[in-house]
Order: sequence, then structure tokens, then C-alpha cells
Amino acid sequence: MSDTGIEQKPEFQEHHSREEHHEGEHHIVSIPAYLMVFGVLLVGTILTVAVAFVDLDHIFPGANTLVALAIAFFKMTCVVLIFMHVRWSSRLIWLTALAGFFWLAIMFAFTMSDYLTRSPGVFQR
Repeated sequence: MSDTGIEQKPEFQEHHSREEHHEGEHHIVSIPAYLMVFGVLLVGTILTVAVAFVDLDHIFPGANTLVALAIAFFKMTCVVLIFMHVRWSSRLIWLTALAGFFWLAIMFAFTMSDYLTRSPGVFQR
């Protein structure tokens, strides 16, 4: 019997409890985990500024930009996984997040294909 005094079938009770468990299940991230991500973001920002002061063009033109984008991508991944709770979400949320990253990769590919096919022009050293 339930709290309302009405007897429920076992199949309904099992299905109903699974729905409540799935719907009501929220992952609570601990404060040390948030502080760890904050530290990662802080170190990433400091690293990005440090890379900006080092000339990496001797490796290949635009290496500074590539390193800065790689650091930014890592920081973005930390924010999405921890702060936005994607790490503990359903597969549909994972698929949506991955689709966003895939679309971002497409946009970068188009941008870089345009950038790499241009003549040096005014900005040549």
C-alpha cells in the first residue's frame, strides 16, 4: 500500500520509483572539485598570457594562436564537464555537447582554410 492508502501493482511501483530516481537524481559537485577546476582555469589563463609573450613563429606561422586555442579548448572542456554538469548527464546531453564541439571544429576548419589561402598582404613582416 502507498501513502495514499491505495494499493498499487508491483510493476507500477517499480516503474514509478525508477522514474523518480532518474528524474530526481542530481549530482552534487564538492567544493574541492570546484576549487580544482578554478585552479586549472587560473593556471590556463596564466599559461595563455605567458605563451602570448613568447614568439613561437619560428616553429610555424600562427603557432601562438594554435597554442592559445588549445589552452582555451582545454579550459572550455573543464567548464562544460564540471560547471555545466555534463559529466554526470544523460547520453543525449553528451551528444548535444559533442555536436557543439563538432560544429566548432567545422567553423575553425573553414576559418583556417580561408586564412591559409590568403596572400600575406599588409601584415607581412
